[in-house]
Amino acid sequence: MASISTKTKVVPAVIVGAGRVGKALNDMGNGDDLLVKRGEPVPLDFEGPILVCTRNDDLDAVLESTPRPRWNDLVFFQNGMLEPWLESKGLGDANQVLAYFAVSKLGEPPVDGITDTNPEGLTASYGKWASAVADRLHAGGLTCKVLDKEAFQKQMLEKLIWISAFMLVGARHPGATVGGVEKDYRSEVSSLIAELATAAAAEKGLVFEGAMEDRLCAYSRAVAHFPTAVKEFKWRNGWFYSLSERAIAEGKPDPCPLHTAWLKELKIV
Repeated sequence: MASISTKTKVVPAVIVGAGRVGKALNDMGNGDDLLVKRGEPVPLDFEGPILVCTRNDDLDAVLESTPRPRWNDLVFFQNGMLEPWLESKGLGDANQVLAYFAVSKLGEPPVDGITDTNPEGLTASYGKWASAVADRLHAGGLTCKVLDKEAFQKQMLEKLIWISAFMLVGARHPGATVGGVEKDYRSEVSSLIAELATAAAAEKGLVFEGAMEDRLCAYSRAVAHFPTAVKEFKWRNGWFYSLSERAIAEGKPDPCPLHTAWLKELKIV
């Protein structure tokens, strides 16, 4: 891997967050990146992308420690629905990455989420630093495609549906892994995927590519060992629940009745 890295000129970056993903991204560089721990200031004079690899709930703190003129260089690697938060900060067109690779332990090489339905890889980047991010990931032996805004938004929503559906179904069956959900509770997760996809498409006014369930189940087989739990509610299942709450408040039917029922069953809402 080192020999690949030295041949590829990777654009130097500030990397915020020294956890598993931040460390892996740093290892893909040429040694001229700046690793900034959570809470430390981002320098004004270090040109290039700022790769943000913190938890979602730390994003406000990252913005506070980043000089305002550098905000359009921030590249967000977080899972989940960031759009409402980005728009509230005036960052509606922010650089984003959908990371379909996993780093199981600090310092270990990342494993790419290549699946039997998407052998070309699923990781995608968007924004002015999209190509620089793709070059870095390629140097680390990972796939990454550069997408336009609409294509990226569809993929982002698919990943949101994946994490929201598989984690919720898994939480109903204590101890179930992602692979276990795909294998043993396929009908439950299929129903939930269809419901969430319909709600997301209606909310965003878009049409998903066909065979979403097949793609999401294929990804679950690729990361079958992942444990399941409903986490970071505000950024994941919470977005779908907010659609339900709004519809009910307007006297309309709940667009995600199964999702709402299972959240209540688990006392998450």
